[in-house]
Amino acid sequence: MSGLRRVLLAFSLGLAVAGPATADEVIARVGTVDVTATEVRALLDGLSAQQREALSKDPAALGRMLRQLLAGRLLLAEAEARKWDQRPEVAAAIERARQSVIAESYLKTKAVAPAGYPSDADIASAYDANRTSFLVPRQYRLAQIFVALPAGADKAAEAAAQKKLAAVQAALKPKNADFLGLARQFSDEEGAGADPAFASEATIRPEIRERVAGLAEGGVTEAIRLDDGWHLVKLVETRAAYTRPLDEVRPQLVEALRREKAQAEAQAYMAGLLQANPAAINEIALSRLLADGGQQKTP
Repeated sequence: MSGLRRVLLAFSLGLAVAGPATADEVIARVGTVDVTATEVRALLDGLSAQQREALSKDPAALGRMLRQLLAGRLLLAEAEARKWDQRPEVAAAIERARQSVIAESYLKTKAVAPAGYPSDADIASAYDANRTSFLVPRQYRLAQIFVALPAGADKAAEAAAQKKLAAVQAALKPKNADFLGLARQFSDEEGAGADPAFASEATIRPEIRERVAGLAEGGVTEAIRLDDGWHLVKLVETRAAYTRPLDEVRPQLVEALRREKAQAEAQAYMAGLLQANPAAINEIALSRLLADGGQQKTP
């Protein structure tokens, strides 16, 4: 197993890569530029658990990630060799970034939601205020038989499609017709006849959704002519729209409320700093600067 895959496996298991000896293990190299396990772990730290899991299963994605990292390191090495960081505008940007990182990371220690927040009452109130966002729209399980006839097809193709459509319609007439079996036999789409999954009504083509809305479960539409051919659709099952219950959405509500509380704490802390240290602003000079478009005038 490669060093990178070991790092990814450790992350997927929630473990640390073992021992200081492996922390500096070279995972990738181009020229004199190395990428170590420590650097890869720092990069992976910024990914979600799902993203790390996906990377651990996709060697090609791992390679792309590393090549991007190496390209960035090569670019940085080239820029530093040319003393690009010493250019006044670049040095000023670096200093601004340094100050921003220090200030933002420090502020995070001051902007923390209190332990035990939010209360059950806070959660219930937020749920009631945002109930519409937890609405799950109506869903349908639809099976279909598709007879392809693209726009611009010649007369021979149209005649063949019409003949197949007639055969499908005849086969569907008996009350006990096996719709899925006929889909496997006739339908011009991959995977036809498989047990259908639920789909939100918003994801269904409007022309089909309109026809399905008036069907009883088990009903089949007339042939619906669209730009790609004919669709005969069976409504297998309908699931009514419903609002997700509080217990189901509680974790995301708690996360959102704690995040909002932390943001409020950050704003309050910054306001307190200004209150304790009143600022003086030269409004005339500021207006003059804005009128000049922020451009520094040289003598």
